[in-house]
Amino acid sequence: MARLGVEAFRYAPLVLLVIAWELAVRYGVISPNFLPEFSAVAGTLWALTLSLELPENLGISMYRQAAGFSLAVVIGVALGIGMARVRAVELAFRPLVTLWYPVPVVALFPVLVLILKLGDQLQITVILLGSILPVILSAYNAARGVDHYLAWSALSMGTSPERLLWKIVLPAALPGILSGIRVTLALSFVLLVASEQLGALGGIGAFTLSAGENGFYTGMFAGILTIGLVGFVADRLYLALIRRLLSWRDEE
Repeated sequence: MARLGVEAFRYAPLVLLVIAWELAVRYGVISPNFLPEFSAVAGTLWALTLSLELPENLGISMYRQAAGFSLAVVIGVALGIGMARVRAVELAFRPLVTLWYPVPVVALFPVLVLILKLGDQLQITVILLGSILPVILSAYNAARGVDHYLAWSALSMGTSPERLLWKIVLPAALPGILSGIRVTLALSFVLLVASEQLGALGGIGAFTLSAGENGFYTGMFAGILTIGLVGFVADRLYLALIRRLLSWRDEE
């Protein structure tokens, strides 16, 4: 019961925001031409869900996000740990990572369109290229931060480099890696919507942009609300996964 009260208090600001939104528009503080009433947006959201227009676009977007995000995590973690543990890998890839870091991936969108054309692979590539750096850096820093004395002790006792990686380095670096992946998860949704609004065949970002351009403002805000809700749920699920993966630390 106490935990339920804490959760309710945590989300109280969101409830207050929705109430303020509804009252501000209803009583003329904010023009409905600028911001529709929340109740109207919620009604449109429900209607678009029943017509399957919103779920279909959301399904397209989630496929793109899941593919780009998964590739960024797998490649980024492997590369980050490799750079931290193998000097040759660090020498080969660190200049590339340093050069790539300040480049906004959205600026490369016209080039990617010429290479990949419009399609799922375009959004997946944008998400991959824009999301991979935080994963690489978090994995690199977490693996570099592993206690050297712990690694040396394991090696002196006959532990093979492969076993050292799986039994010492990865468990010790896991909290830092997971924190970086959480940042990447949020970033992947930003990149998804941005890339879909710049040019995509379907998807929640393209739907939201089209609704706004055609004066369907309740639909536009319904799309924005959907993006926010999906991102919020994804973050909550990921936090639950983190707690499960790191539960061994509480048992020690």
